[in-house]
Amino acid sequence: MNDRMKELGFAAVDVKALDIDPFTAIGDRWTLVTAGDETSSNTMTASWGFLGIMWGKPAVTMAIRQSRHTKSFIDNADRFTVSFYPDDMKKALGFCGGKSGRDFEPNGKAKAAGLTALSVDGTTAYEEAELILVCRKMYAGMLSENDIIDKSVIGAFYGDKDWHTAYIAEITAAYQKKV
Repeated sequence: MNDRMKELGFAAVDVKALDIDPFTAIGDRWTLVTAGDETSSNTMTASWGFLGIMWGKPAVTMAIRQSRHTKSFIDNADRFTVSFYPDDMKKALGFCGGKSGRDFEPNGKAKAAGLTALSVDGTTAYEEAELILVCRKMYAGMLSENDIIDKSVIGAFYGDKDWHTAYIAEITAAYQKKV
């Protein structure tokens, strides 16, 4: 954790001690998935994902479509962040989910959404977050039509064949803002 994080009121916390409801935190309130560094990063809103234990480690699984600009940043990095925000930031998260970073200068999408980049353990998150999870990739695999058992999912979510890559990542650090 760096000095700027301390100034903002973040403290390192044991990820296993977090009291987080993933159904609400990810599914209802949404999260930002961010990769890159302070000179070039990109973020996207996610409302699909998992928190739990994988291979004996606290882990997150995030699903990123092939078409998303953030995917190339995640693919080219060892680490990414998953960050959670207060309810009054929902408009900013909606903006990040509805706009592509390809249409902005480097880091411009987050700035346009009113977010302030924050360097965290060699990757990027945002000062406005309440909780930041630093994640180290352990697995990446593309979902495929042949492996989907519930075929109704294909028509409902993959009519355009823009498949997700599932990234399973170890949560190496958690930083929570003191309230």
